[in-house]
Amino acid sequence: MSTGQPAVIYRKGLDLKEAVAGALSADYDSRLVDAIKADGYRYAAGRLTVHLAHEFGFCYGVDRAVDYAYQARQRFADRPVYLTGEIIHNPDVNDKLRAAGIRFLSDPGESTDRLGPGDVVILPAFGVSVGVLADFQARGCTLVDTTCGSVLNVWKNVTRYARDGFTALIHGKYKHEETRATASQALTFPGGHYLVVLDRAEADVVCDYIRHGGDREAFLARFAHAVSPGFDPDRDLVRVGLANQTTMLMSESLEVGVVVGQAMRDRYGDSDLAAHYRAFDTICSATQERQDAVVDLLDRETVDLMVVIGGYNSSNTCNLARLCAVRVPTYHIADAECLASGQTIRHRPVNLAKGSAAETETASWLPAGAISIGLTAGASTPNAIVGRVVQRLADLATGPDRPAGPG
Repeated sequence: MSTGQPAVIYRKGLDLKEAVAGALSADYDSRLVDAIKADGYRYAAGRLTVHLAHEFGFCYGVDRAVDYAYQARQRFADRPVYLTGEIIHNPDVNDKLRAAGIRFLSDPGESTDRLGPGDVVILPAFGVSVGVLADFQARGCTLVDTTCGSVLNVWKNVTRYARDGFTALIHGKYKHEETRATASQALTFPGGHYLVVLDRAEADVVCDYIRHGGDREAFLARFAHAVSPGFDPDRDLVRVGLANQTTMLMSESLEVGVVVGQAMRDRYGDSDLAAHYRAFDTICSATQERQDAVVDLLDRETVDLMVVIGGYNSSNTCNLARLCAVRVPTYHIADAECLASGQTIRHRPVNLAKGSAAETETASWLPAGAISIGLTAGASTPNAIVGRVVQRLADLATGPDRPAGPG
């Protein structure tokens, strides 16, 4: 569909940063968190000590995306403003944007079919696929692009792979908005292809096929939803370029790169490796910093348990919880309301299948006596939520040396 009117695209804000600063601070900042950071990232109240990771919460890309959304709502106050879907994976943030009058095209009753030049569409931090962007442009919509710079960096590499005849092998979740957008970049050149692997186990399947070949139909059946149209492993695994969803576990992305590189070396030898395999560091620095910080916290401090705060569908938050659970009992919670009482906590189990957001309830989670809790938050979690969790922990730990009672 084409309206005949060119789309207007804003990629560097709308010159209203100062105008929305107060609203952003009121919605997302926390004086308590500021005080904890100033006091060496440590908070003590009665029998409770909380150790806060030195890097946590909103990253630059998320902060920028939310800022642009607030600017867009103010700049286009007289026009419909839409988001393609969640701007980031945090329900509190998304609900605030809905309350501000921003409509989500992913919500029931909404559709792109009616969009035209009078409509404003915000593209989320994850980005959108090439086809989705082209559709909005053809409709003449005004676009506010909040795509994270780290994601754009991955796209550049995937586009180069496609241009040079390399299949993009993407470590990520094929249903995730970012990975779908990244994969679409591989299709911008004729003959471009992609394959998405979720973890080391799937990477090993690919490596085995690279080394020895195998049952083509069985391979395609296993990766049916994770490959580009017309993918042929006998043809498209001969030249491979590595990429990743920016929010994946850093150590796992590096491991996938090592095993795939070794498989290509085994098949083609060192002398021809460059003609068959490419890999660039596309791990998001903010994701890496938060993962490094939680490992550092656990190395420095002795804690009884870890609380990890963030949306249950937030990949980077789930991976923080995975890191912590190797060392200590860990509870991934969405917000302070999950801390129902000193006896009961609602949380996402760490060992859930990737992509699952199911919640469970655990009893007797808060130990008696002096308790030390480690705390971190995913890159889409604002300080306001972190502050409310710390305050709730303090409330539950008050009184004699026993967990707080119900309520």
